[in-house]
Amino acid sequence: MYQIGLFSKINFITTKTLRHYDEISLLKPDHVDYLTGYRYYTNEQLPRLHRILALKQLGLSLNEIKEIIENPLSIEVFLKLKERELQEEIERETRRLTEVRTWINHVKGEITMSYTPILKELPRVIVASMRTTIPSYDTYFDVVPKMGEEMGRQGAVIEENPAYCFTIYHDGEYKERDIDVEVCEAVQKACDDSEMVKYKTIEKVGTAACVLHKGPYKTIRDAYGFLFTWIKENNYEIDGNPRESYIDGIWNKENENDWLTELQVPVKKK
Repeated sequence: MYQIGLFSKINFITTKTLRHYDEISLLKPDHVDYLTGYRYYTNEQLPRLHRILALKQLGLSLNEIKEIIENPLSIEVFLKLKERELQEEIERETRRLTEVRTWINHVKGEITMSYTPILKELPRVIVASMRTTIPSYDTYFDVVPKMGEEMGRQGAVIEENPAYCFTIYHDGEYKERDIDVEVCEAVQKACDDSEMVKYKTIEKVGTAACVLHKGPYKTIRDAYGFLFTWIKENNYEIDGNPRESYIDGIWNKENENDWLTELQVPVKKK
C-alpha cells in the first residue's frame, strides 16, 4: 500500500490530480486514514489508473473517461467521436497551413499578392431582383438605373444597415458577351412584383471566398483569375454562382480607379 505522495511519484502524476480524481469518483484511494486523512493506494489500482491516463492522452475528457470506466462497452462510441473531432481539426489546420504557405510564397516574391482572400458568411436578405441578359459589361450601367426607377415606382425602401447591392452571374463561367445577370438590391421588405423587378428572399451562404477589387470593371477579370486559383489551391470547390458586391462606384466616385467591388464566390471544402 502506498501513501498518495509515493503513488504519485511512481506514476508520474501530481497529488493534486489524484485528489481531483478522488473528488469526482474517477479513482478513489483504497483506504483513507480516518485520523490523519492520508490517502493510500494499492498495486491493484494501477491498471485503472493507467487506463485513465491512456484515455486522457487520446484527448478524452474526464467525464468521458469516467463513463468508459463505468461502462466499458461505450468506449467505441467515444473513440469514434474523438476520431471525427480530430479529423475535423486536421482539416482546419491543413487549410490554415496551405494559406500560411501561400503567404510565405508571397513574402518570398514567388507570387504577386494583389488580392487578400477571406472566407465569410453571406447574409440572408430580401432583395429587389432583376434578371436579364446584357450584351457586354459596358452596357451594365444602362440597366441598373432603369431598375432603380422601377423600384421607386413600386415604393421599395432600400436597406441601408447595411446596404447590399450585388449582381449574381448565372452562366457558371466567365463570359464577355450575352451575360446572364441578376441584379439584386437589399430592401427592407418585399413589394408587389412587376414585369421588370421581382422581390424574393435569398438565403444565407455559409462560406464564401471573397476578395476586394479596386479599380474599373474592365480589369476585374484579374481578381476573378486570382480568386478561382486560390479556391483550387486551397482545396475548395465552387458551390454556387459568383456575386459582385458594389461598395463604391460611379454613383459616389468620380474616378473609376476608386471604385471598390467585392467578389463573393460560394465554396465548400472538397
